[in-house]
Amino acid sequence: MEKQQQQEQQRDGDGGGAGAAEGDIERLPADLLAHVLSLLPSFRDLSIAGGVSRRWRRAVERSLASRRRLSFAGQRTGDHTAARFVRAAVNLRDLDICWGCKITDEGLIKISSADCVGKLTSISLWGLAGITDKGVIQLVSRAYSLQHLNIGGTFITDESLNAVANSCANLKSIILWSCRHVTEAGLVALVNKCRRLECINVGGMRVPPESFVGLLSISPALQIRSIPQIILNAGVQVS
Repeated sequence: MEKQQQQEQQRDGDGGGAGAAEGDIERLPADLLAHVLSLLPSFRDLSIAGGVSRRWRRAVERSLASRRRLSFAGQRTGDHTAARFVRAAVNLRDLDICWGCKITDEGLIKISSADCVGKLTSISLWGLAGITDKGVIQLVSRAYSLQHLNIGGTFITDESLNAVANSCANLKSIILWSCRHVTEAGLVALVNKCRRLECINVGGMRVPPESFVGLLSISPALQIRSIPQIILNAGVQVS
């Protein structure tokens, strides 16, 4: 009997310790809690933390203010959640919204109104089957500082490339892998206006191989990646 009482007291003590620890966390100042949450490495962890309580949700949003990079890759993130997180990340520079996400044009339009968009230097929309020119144009038209864009595996057309050409003068690299609705005209417009463009990935596109030679006449130093072997002898730089 005495041994059983000791075991019960020990269990009570353990529970009390856990409760005390939980209470200590809840008593953390809002700024300190936000700092602790800013150390979480993944969006999934942040999302879980934001579901603990209303106070933690506010702390998660405050923690996003200091982040320079945010990735939703591999997560089934929807339009509303992605837009809410991006709007809170006012100092964001690198935004990765790619495979696995449930993002549509509506989400991109919401994200385009975030304060950080004009300061983004890198955006990845790779493999987003639910987006079209409508959302992409809205987003890139405000991404004035953009240097790197991955839009491969989407259904964009020349309209999106024209928006990039007109708005992203600092663009250095773009991935258009398997963008089969983009034509030679879109590529020419892009290379003509983005004079700092160093590298373009055109693998899996339906553009005639010979047309890539014309891009080099506009920008001789341009690196064109993943082009067919038949134009290697035409002077195209491949890496």
